[in-house]
This record gives sequence, C-alpha cells and structure tokens, in this order.
Amino acid sequence: MYLKHFGLSEFPFNLTPDTQFYVDMPSHIEALNVLLLALQAGEGFIKITGDVGRGKTLLCRKLLNELQSPYITAYIPNPHLSPAGLRMAIADEFGISYTRNSGQSKMLQQINQFLLDAAANKRKPVVIIDEAQAMPLETLESLRLLSNLETEKQKLLHIILFAQPELDTLLQKKSIRQLRQRISFSYHLKKLSYSDVRYYIERRLGIAHLTIEHFFTPLAYRAIHFYSNGTPRLINILSNKALLSAYGKGNYKVSLKNVQLAALDTEETANLKHPLECRTSILGLFVFSLFMAGIYI
Repeated sequence: MYLKHFGLSEFPFNLTPDTQFYVDMPSHIEALNVLLLALQAGEGFIKITGDVGRGKTLLCRKLLNELQSPYITAYIPNPHLSPAGLRMAIADEFGISYTRNSGQSKMLQQINQFLLDAAANKRKPVVIIDEAQAMPLETLESLRLLSNLETEKQKLLHIILFAQPELDTLLQKKSIRQLRQRISFSYHLKKLSYSDVRYYIERRLGIAHLTIEHFFTPLAYRAIHFYSNGTPRLINILSNKALLSAYGKGNYKVSLKNVQLAALDTEETANLKHPLECRTSILGLFVFSLFMAGIYI
C-alpha cells in the first residue's frame, strides 16, 4: 500500500475507533468536559448525541480510557436487548455472578447489592451505552428503573447514553417521559469547521509520523471540508482514498484532483458538485473567487 511511499508508520485514516488517533476537536473537548463534570456532580443520566459519523464511538472509547479509579465501568456497545438481556449484559460487565435461570427480581437484587457494596467502598459504577437509539422502549424504561437504585445521599449508578439524534425522538414518547426528565446533562456533537478539518487531518498524519511538509494542498483541504460537510468518518474515507489516488499516480502530495477522484468513488459524495469544478463558466469563476477567499454561499 502507500505507507512506504509516503513514509507513514501506519494508516492514519482507519475507520476503527482507535484512541491513539483521537484528536481533540472543539466539540469533542466540550462533550468530554460535560461528561466528566456531570459524573463529578453525581448525576444519574447523561446523554451525548451526534449524527452518523460524528465520532461518538471514538469519544466513548476515549471516556472509557479517562475514567480511572474510583470509577468502574460497564460498556454496552450493542443495546438492542430485552430488559432481561440488558440486566444480564450489565451484570456480565461488572462481573456480578448469577445463574442463567435466576429470576429477574433476583438479578435486580444482585445488581443492587453490587452497587451498595461499591458505594460502601467509595467506588462509582458507570454504565456506558453506545448506539442507544437502538434500544427498545421497554428496555429504555428498565434502564430508568435501574437508575432508581440510590441511597439518601447519592446515586448508586451513573448511566451515559451515546446515540444518534433518533434517540431524542424516542424520548418524546409519553411512555418514557420520566426517563427524559431524568437526563440533566446532554450535549450534541457539532460538525467540524474548515479549520477543524485541516487540523484534524494534520494531527492524524502527525500521529502516523508523516514528515512531508504541506502534504495536502490548500485546495485539497477545502475540497475535503466541502465533500465531508465536517463529518469525521467521511473525512477519513476521503483522505484515505485521496492518499491512494496520489500514490497510484506516483505523487508525494495530495491535490484537489485526488480529492475529487476520492469523492467520485464514495457513494455519499459522488453526486456533489464542488464549486471548483464550475470554474470555466462566469458564475463558476465568481463562485471560485469566493471559495478561494473562504466565503460560502
């Protein structure tokens, strides 16, 4: 592949949520601060939402790495579970012993006892649920019942929901309005600006030990921002394909043309017409001049 050609130590734009390649973008910094502040305040329910590809899972993994003692965590990556399945998954994550034929009332007692013991030892259990918009309504309600476990002075369990905006639609349903009322801290991940996109790409290249200066041309950065609409997952896809395009042509820098070819090869961006592609017409020249100045219409 292109690693040796560009002198990279590893692929900088993999789609796997590798915390080594986590980049402190403004929106992610704010979200992480909200999470840590809410946990320190002892809040029971916290919600982080973001559109597809905004980096929720990577942020989730980053939080898991950040939470050291006294926090103990249970991570549920696939919450499309029945209420009983959710309780079993939480028990498994916390290492709570139970038998498969335990009644649900018995299992709830065991979880409650685990949480009481944790509080007595000044430990703070946290359940982190990724893709929470996939949870059935009855499972969301069972999650609320778990959050009822508390002493007179503190919540015994902290619950963090990472989800697409569809979760907000679910929470509007009357049947789970009590859960909606319990979410005291929430944050919505924003898309990246042009300067964010440039910094994001440069940081990931730096982590992969790139030594070539001005590796992406200014117009290549502009094009990636345009085609990706500031979505990290699309930035990764386009940047990776642009690198492949440059490598295939034997180039050592990524140009606008490389990004355009990457966009044509990506289903979500193939039909978008970049302003620079219109520059042969009078209107195109006008759009091009605005684009060069960093002005969008």
